[in-house]
Amino acid sequence: MLPLDPLFTSRGERVEVIDPGLNNRNAGPDFFNAKVKIDGALWVGNVEIHDRASDWYAHGHDQDAAYDNVVLHVCGDIDRPVANSQGRMLPQLQLSVPERVAAHYAELQATDKYPPCYRIIPSLSKLVLHSWMSALQTERLERKTIDIERRVERVEGDWERACFVTLARAFGFSLNGDAFEQWALSMPLHAVDHHRDDLFQVEAFFLGQAGLLDVLAMPERQRERALADDYFQRLRSEYAFLKHKFGLIPMDGHQWKYLRLRPQNFPQIRLAQLANLYYERRTGLRSLVESESIASLREQYTTQVTPYWSTHYSFGCESDRNDKRLTQQTLDTIILNAAIPMLFAYGRHQGDERLCDRAFDFLEQLRAEDNHIVRMWSECGMDVVSAGDSQALIQLKKEYCDKRDCLRCRIGHEYLNTHPCPPQGRM
Repeated sequence: MLPLDPLFTSRGERVEVIDPGLNNRNAGPDFFNAKVKIDGALWVGNVEIHDRASDWYAHGHDQDAAYDNVVLHVCGDIDRPVANSQGRMLPQLQLSVPERVAAHYAELQATDKYPPCYRIIPSLSKLVLHSWMSALQTERLERKTIDIERRVERVEGDWERACFVTLARAFGFSLNGDAFEQWALSMPLHAVDHHRDDLFQVEAFFLGQAGLLDVLAMPERQRERALADDYFQRLRSEYAFLKHKFGLIPMDGHQWKYLRLRPQNFPQIRLAQLANLYYERRTGLRSLVESESIASLREQYTTQVTPYWSTHYSFGCESDRNDKRLTQQTLDTIILNAAIPMLFAYGRHQGDERLCDRAFDFLEQLRAEDNHIVRMWSECGMDVVSAGDSQALIQLKKEYCDKRDCLRCRIGHEYLNTHPCPPQGRM
């Protein structure tokens, strides 16, 4: 975006950039290992960038030895000479941002509308939007891959267990996702597997380890009903036996959230569904890797509650019979948040591009999510058809718009390079 004019230092020395180096987003100079020719001499070192030259002193770089290997100081305004901690004067290059670009950047930073670049979106070519959306999809999956790799580390490299933890987190959705992940990490699956052929014992494991059989973790009005419930007492007795046998430490039941939660999303309901799924051996990594269609994934994760919960939402409180099967929308959300990222991450781990490509194919086959982020982008003229599109837009908002990182956004880049847009209302 800068004018392609010859570059000179403040002392009139010709500057030629051979290699800009590596952009550093952590502490230290802004670019590492750059190669620049200054007045014909090749310099290899770091480059620091400031709005004004005096920022060098404001930031204390003149007292910091980490900046002694800076070979060029690039500024928007050179308002004074600068020296490093050894007293060496640094060559300085002034790069003034074009007025048009600066004005557009100020607009993007100042506007309170979301997204700030909404006026330019209808004029962008499909090629620009498609390529950017594809890159954002990949970024989103790579970010989720980092989360999965951290889980793999926590379970000592056990990808099978990490798959279970990722699936459990998806069953908690946004409100109880953290609690479900903590529960799954505390769950000794090797112990559960000794009793996997008994659904009642699997459920006792799951609910007991979640702290949901602890009457002190229940609201006071529910304690009496639970204590008078025969099934609750049987589960408590079974978990007490399993707890002693395997030395289990349950999580604190107070960590589960219920506020504004629909009954079908209560943690005990989701855990009962997950217990059924685990009992039927449909939570494993192998079955996920072998699934080659969205239909097979939906079939794999289709489940319902255990018998008791078909007539209950909480202990001791009977309701109309309902198998509480996962709806297709819920299934697709679980596939989107657990199965697809797990497939992509495992494909990366194995070096199997076929699994990674299949993850992208599944994203394109699922319908787009319906949330406020997607709706706002749609109002701006974006075509949002698949879950791949909606995931890309979530990534765009969280990693670029929310952080006002317009310079790294391709839409922001186009905005900065355009002529002023005529004022108009939102589409």
